[in-house]
Parts: sequence; C-alpha cells; structure tokens
Amino acid sequence: MPHLTIQATPNVSIPHEESLLKSLNKVLWDSGHFGKPTDIKARIIPIETFLVGVEDDEQAHGFIYAHLKLMPGRDSSVREQLAQLLTTMIEEVLSKEQSGRAALQICVEVEEISPIYQKKILGS
Repeated sequence: MPHLTIQATPNVSIPHEESLLKSLNKVLWDSGHFGKPTDIKARIIPIETFLVGVEDDEQAHGFIYAHLKLMPGRDSSVREQLAQLLTTMIEEVLSKEQSGRAALQICVEVEEISPIYQKKILGS
C-alpha cells in the first residue's frame, strides 16, 4: 500500500507516462509516510469518453484525476499533505506540456481503504 491510480482525459498531454508515475511515486516516498519504496504502486488508466460540464462539445476542458488509496490510520493532516504533494507534482510535471487547447483541472482524492485487504508477494 498505497495504490495510486491516475486517470486523464485524452486532451491532457502526458508525454512520458512512466516519468510522471516515477515522479509521483518519488514524492510519496519522500514524504516519509511509507515503509518501503516497493509498497507504492501506481498506474495510469486512460479515459476515452468524457464530458466536463454540460455542453463542452469542443472538449475545451480536461482533467487529470489522481486517486490515492491508503491503509487506515493516517490522520486528516497527513492525507491532506499527501494530496497537496501529488497536486503540486502533477502541476509541475504537466503544466509546460499542455498545448493551451484545453483548460486542465487537477483533481486529487486521498481515501482510506477497507482494513480487510490481502497482499501476497510471489517470486521475491
């Protein structure tokens, strides 16, 4: 744990997805809230169909949504800190890569998962 899922609309330019994930995992690791670097797992899930608002037919708006799922036990200030770190890093990595065609919203949600969670490592 944690699990970080990134969803981005197709009008958001992410030129190097692996570099973005590495930057986000590193900022989480550097926060000091996790036991091992390999505990942090991240992925990008593309969005094919989307709409921002009710009539954005030209897709002038896009978004990137980061969903961080944590084991229970961290207080709200830690969750807020992690959300801010992710928001800042996404902005830093992506702001200069946008064409200006679409207004970019950065959304970050930090959520505790159920305490019933199983993990097994094969081939360590």
